[in-house]
Amino acid sequence: MAPMKHNRFHIACMATLALAAVQLHAQTTATPLPQDPAPAQAQLRSTAPAPALPTPVPLSVPHSWNPFRAYMPGSVAPASVANSPRIDTLIHEGKIQLHLRDAIELALENNLDLAIARYNLPIAAADVMRTRAGGSDRGVNTGIVSNTPNGGSAGAGNSGGGGGAGGTSAGAGGAGAGASGLVQSTLGTGTAVSSYDPVFAGDFSVHHTAQPLSNLVLNGVPTLQSNTVAGDMSLAQAFATGTSVKVSFSGDRVATNSQGSFLNPVLDSYFRVLVQQQLLAGFGLGPNLRYLHIAKNNQKISDAAFRLQIIATVSQIENMYWDLVSAYQDERVKQESLDFAQKTLDTGRKQLDLQAIPAMDVLKDEAEVAKREQDLSIAKSTLEFQSLLLKNALTRNLDDPTLEAMPVIPMDTSRPLQPMPSGDELVNQALATRLEMEEQKLDLVNRQISRKAANNALLPTVSLTGYWAGTGLGGVNNPTAGVASTVPSDYGGTLRNAFNTSAPDYYVGLNVNIPIRNRVNKSDQYRSELEYRQAELLLQQLRKQIRIEVRNAEYALRQAEARVVSADKARDLARKTFNIMEQEQSFGAGSAIQTLSARNDLATAESAYFAAVDAREKARVELERASGLTLDHNGISIDSAKQGQAQLAATADATPTQTP
Repeated sequence: MAPMKHNRFHIACMATLALAAVQLHAQTTATPLPQDPAPAQAQLRSTAPAPALPTPVPLSVPHSWNPFRAYMPGSVAPASVANSPRIDTLIHEGKIQLHLRDAIELALENNLDLAIARYNLPIAAADVMRTRAGGSDRGVNTGIVSNTPNGGSAGAGNSGGGGGAGGTSAGAGGAGAGASGLVQSTLGTGTAVSSYDPVFAGDFSVHHTAQPLSNLVLNGVPTLQSNTVAGDMSLAQAFATGTSVKVSFSGDRVATNSQGSFLNPVLDSYFRVLVQQQLLAGFGLGPNLRYLHIAKNNQKISDAAFRLQIIATVSQIENMYWDLVSAYQDERVKQESLDFAQKTLDTGRKQLDLQAIPAMDVLKDEAEVAKREQDLSIAKSTLEFQSLLLKNALTRNLDDPTLEAMPVIPMDTSRPLQPMPSGDELVNQALATRLEMEEQKLDLVNRQISRKAANNALLPTVSLTGYWAGTGLGGVNNPTAGVASTVPSDYGGTLRNAFNTSAPDYYVGLNVNIPIRNRVNKSDQYRSELEYRQAELLLQQLRKQIRIEVRNAEYALRQAEARVVSADKARDLARKTFNIMEQEQSFGAGSAIQTLSARNDLATAESAYFAAVDAREKARVELERASGLTLDHNGISIDSAKQGQAQLAATADATPTQTP
């Protein structure tokens, strides 16, 4: 009778375990992340009008036809710190459901690294305005702003330098002095450049004097008194040919009590037109417009640097998105592992109540649950932090505690595997499109401009100067002088005499200034040659560096894909092992501890698989960056990005897919 009862009890236990195994196996079937919307919904989301955005940063210096605006300070509106309305459209049931495409669009609208870099565009435009007037250029920034936490570096290919991320360099070229091992002290060297803005100068005065005299013969009065009203005006203009013109005029009215002056009051007028032309040093458009040419090239460099900033920021956002996907998957795996361990513990406790297993087995189950709870707690905190990091990168502020605490649900788990060009094609693509190459080539153009200006500065200073002037005299006859004058009595006649060549004054002269030995200019000229050759080597080094970057990224992607295949096989093997152990336990051939161990191995293999997928996606991001394909593969419009707006074009990579 006892053996029969024991057999019935054993069969009941096996049935209970089998039922529990079936239930747990159903739970371990991974619930995938939310699927992509239906095609009609996806089309609707991509064609819907973008939400209203804050006023964009002005990309040029404001211009006004009001002549008085030249003497009034300009102002820039305060930077907006409000999040774009787009993020509100992604919130569903208290969660942010985020596709990778949504993350890129939010970054283009809200990321503060991009917002900071966007100000470099009008800064470069202001430099062009300054140099049009003959001023020296102040330089532009070419550094990448990388202030987003966990955003990573902008890539080893960024050879920009600059005066600090987001700032303005002190050098005259596209980068600050000493950037990338270069010496740039002679950028912009050459002869002095005059201001090309006309300059008006004037001096107007009223003067009274009283002078006691010791001799009455000349003036006939003991105290000579005079009242003078005088005015001097001039208008000077320099031209880019090395020519300068100055037109000046002066006039006065002097009334005196002297009896010896035959005119009282006396009216004087004088005008002069002076022209000066540099004949050797400082002659021609090249040396006199060098600052403007450099500033225009710097504006192109600033534009390329902003595109580099977009690439760096988008690459960072993509990496952070895949880290969030990996953390989300890992948290799900840890939750399922804990659920299985908890179910096993519940079953073990029931068996212990029936005295079918020893208490030690239940203690081991409890230990496994404690381990799984610890793993899940770590995974949850990692997921929450990754979610916070991504929200920080996609917003202008996180002052709203609800938004800060709101979970982010990644809607995509991988991208479709698109065939990549061959290694040689990727290298050629990178050499043709990498913006660092464009920056360095423009920097070489600036150095060539400086070389020519330094060569011109070696020449002696020879200037041809000439002027034409005229004098006019008028006044009222003084009856006490006893002398009659035929000069006009009004100021109009005085002016006519000044301009009718009745009293001409002209001059032509040649000024020569030859520095003996000329060591200062010679040193600058030779140094500019050395710096140009040094920059040529940097361009060659950059070509090699880009080639190595592309090859390294290509190999890294191959290795990452191999790891994904290996991790997928390991995950499949772990799943099969778990299924076998689960079946053996259901038939009484295995123990719960062995099944738990197999289930833990499966969880480890699944986490390793998703980590490998994360590494593969980040390797693809790096290969796209290194090959100069980031903008095209994401359909990013540069003009929209400059305005702080997101208008992504449809591309083959723009629709990530769901991992099976």
